[in-house]
Amino acid sequence: MHELSQPALPVHRAIPQAEGFDNSFALLSEGYRFIGNRCDALGSDIFSTRMMLKRVVCVRGEPAARMFYQPGRFTRKGAIPPTALALLQDKGGTQGLDGEAHRVRKALMMRLQSPEQRARLVAIIEAEWRAQFWRWARTRQVVLIQEAQAVLCRAACSWAGVPLHSADDMVLRTAEFSAMIDGAGAVGPRNWMGQALRRHTEQWACEHIKAIRLGAPIDPDSPAAAIAFHLDADGEVLSTQHAAVELINILRPVVAVARYIVFGALAMHQFPEWRTRLASGDDAALHMFVQEVRRFYPFFPAIGGRVLQPFDWEGLHFAKNDWVLLDIYGTNRHPSSWSDGEVFRPERFDSGAENGYNLVAQGGGDYANGHRCPGEMATIDITKATLRLLAAEIAYEVPPQDLGIDLARMPTLPASGFVMEALRPAR
Repeated sequence: MHELSQPALPVHRAIPQAEGFDNSFALLSEGYRFIGNRCDALGSDIFSTRMMLKRVVCVRGEPAARMFYQPGRFTRKGAIPPTALALLQDKGGTQGLDGEAHRVRKALMMRLQSPEQRARLVAIIEAEWRAQFWRWARTRQVVLIQEAQAVLCRAACSWAGVPLHSADDMVLRTAEFSAMIDGAGAVGPRNWMGQALRRHTEQWACEHIKAIRLGAPIDPDSPAAAIAFHLDADGEVLSTQHAAVELINILRPVVAVARYIVFGALAMHQFPEWRTRLASGDDAALHMFVQEVRRFYPFFPAIGGRVLQPFDWEGLHFAKNDWVLLDIYGTNRHPSSWSDGEVFRPERFDSGAENGYNLVAQGGGDYANGHRCPGEMATIDITKATLRLLAAEIAYEVPPQDLGIDLARMPTLPASGFVMEALRPAR
């Protein structure tokens, strides 16, 4: 039952307090398991602690997700470290807006993720993969994360209306988008590199927006054109800088799907019976498999919010500007929602096990009015299409390598990036 329909509980409970004066270093050392470790130790799905010397309330599980994704309850402003925000959204992006400004901008982003736009993007990606498979036949060995990021970067730019016309440009854009994603959860050199490369990307995006507005040839139905001429809540076109940010915000997430593709390839390797099943063209099985990949493997660990207006929930009071972190990794594996949550079992999605709040790999709740990622369906479509091709159209071997996943590294991947060799067309 939706939490708003439940009887109000008396506000009297104290939020359990985690040990330690400040747990910033513990977060960096424990990564994805930081919140879950403390919830387990305290026997509570909510606790408070300090990070960066600021009080934060950490929560996990489906009820917490319902609380967190209630429209209008939280803002992303001041809830994500500036070093991460600069790489994932930056100032002027949709996720940093609230109220009517967010509604109008989110409507734009949802139009860019329509079924027709997704189908066009997936068709471009499939063509890029088939061209890549042809190149692979002449290659002894490839690293899938590198290949996937390059394929998705080329495809995303072509789809958006800002195609890459040279090999050097493709290499540079791929490196920039990949560094933004890889540096978002880091402190230190990885983050600094991502921010340095992002500045180049913003200059490139600004030049494209300026050119479009000056009449450069472009499909008027392309995402880049829609962003360049979008009228915001104030009735004005976006500034060049904000339009460039939104252009990046539709390109970078496509490149980020490479991580799900790698995890999907890893799952096909670890559970080979599923690779055989996916190669048969069983779309229902493919959908279950991709949903379980998104649930089981780590993407981003948590999402933050700042309370906009005071509210009470489950006997607890949240004051304006309270900082709250929702454990994405822990919610996706929580035993109250997922039996044997630590086990990879795609069959659990046979009857539509997800409800919008128990699987929050890319947010929860309502797409149009909340902060759930507008590109979630595109992520599913891209991952499905790519894994279908990897299962059915290319044969390869997986040599001995380090496929361990370091949960202290955010965002993480198999250590080797998933090396493939003996590449050849499937018979």
